[in-house]
Amino acid sequence: MSDNQQLKISDIQGLTKLIVDATLNITDIAEDLNHQIVHPPYLPSSTIQHLISGVSSLIYSSVRGTTKLVGRGITKGLAQLAPERSIGISFEQKEIMLSVLNGIIGDYLDKEQNPLALPMQFKHQGKAIPLQSEAIQELYSKPSGKILLMVHGLCMDDLQWNRNGHNHGELLAEKFNLSPVYLRYNSGLHISQNGQQLSALLEELVQNWSVPIEEITILAHSMGGLVTRSAYNYGTLEQKTWTKHLKKIIFLGTPHQGAPLERVGNHVDRLLEAMPYARPFAKLGKMRSAGITDLRLGILVEEDWVNLDRFENELKQATVLPLPKTVECYAIAASIKNKIADISIKQLGDGLVPIQSALGQHTNATQSLEFKPANTSISYQTNHLELLSNLTIYQKLQEYLSA
Repeated sequence: MSDNQQLKISDIQGLTKLIVDATLNITDIAEDLNHQIVHPPYLPSSTIQHLISGVSSLIYSSVRGTTKLVGRGITKGLAQLAPERSIGISFEQKEIMLSVLNGIIGDYLDKEQNPLALPMQFKHQGKAIPLQSEAIQELYSKPSGKILLMVHGLCMDDLQWNRNGHNHGELLAEKFNLSPVYLRYNSGLHISQNGQQLSALLEELVQNWSVPIEEITILAHSMGGLVTRSAYNYGTLEQKTWTKHLKKIIFLGTPHQGAPLERVGNHVDRLLEAMPYARPFAKLGKMRSAGITDLRLGILVEEDWVNLDRFENELKQATVLPLPKTVECYAIAASIKNKIADISIKQLGDGLVPIQSALGQHTNATQSLEFKPANTSISYQTNHLELLSNLTIYQKLQEYLSA
């Protein structure tokens, strides 16, 4: 099952650094707000106002200095202990906490080399898969030449495919004699960064699998579908071997055309920045990760974001990556309603991803993905997370794998 769920010294170090960084950011926001109040926009400032600002600046500088000093003290103290030593604090939901944290600010954690940043790994029954032939043989006992790769969505992890006692991957693997492989990744990084990492990691897995590879099937939920499409793009550009083994991709609630909630978030950012007294709070919204902002349009390639401010990016449409011609692709969308009564419900979809986006449909035909009609389906009275446990969807997955 899962790895040791104790909090380790390295975890505490990462949390300490995160708390220090958060305190510094909040201090910056408070100082900005104080400045806006003392110096009202569009009005001249008096000598007294400048004096008040000077004193306030000293106070905020003192807060920053004290915070950094305390943080360094805690870090040095913890450094005297072994980084993997447990401090005996049971934390059963540690894996979920880390996945959520990485989804929200994972790019920041990665940039700061925070110990809480998740590395990309293949996992089996909660354990990392060593990419050596002998180790794979020992871990799987009887590995199949047919691999089922499970790719989770934003703020999730490999263990959350097991939902309400049901796991699509394990049941499908048993029924079709597949070896289930679960990906775990930092969903806060740019989708294209995860795509490139996944392509490289898949190539290493294929080269070291303990029996000859016959075929690869990918089952991807939500953002995981975008990471998969990005990985295939980079894999074909770099002529990776694994792409030749890929036979099927099944997308569960993947926002191929972007997610409306992130577009709303971007509008809120702009609204806050346009209001002088609310402007400091725009920094809070801009703490969300690159992975989240990529969902605005479904950005899959580096060219759409590199050297650009992701909050000011005026890109109206992401680069379209067509579905692989040599791979059978399937899309399952969901609706929280029992039927599509009007356009608003179509937009609502599963609560996070509209039906049209999950099916790759776009008002501009040139932007649409060409799923075969027989390879698409809609599950009603199903929300975004229930895509992982809905038994009707499981039956549909069996149908797709049998085709």
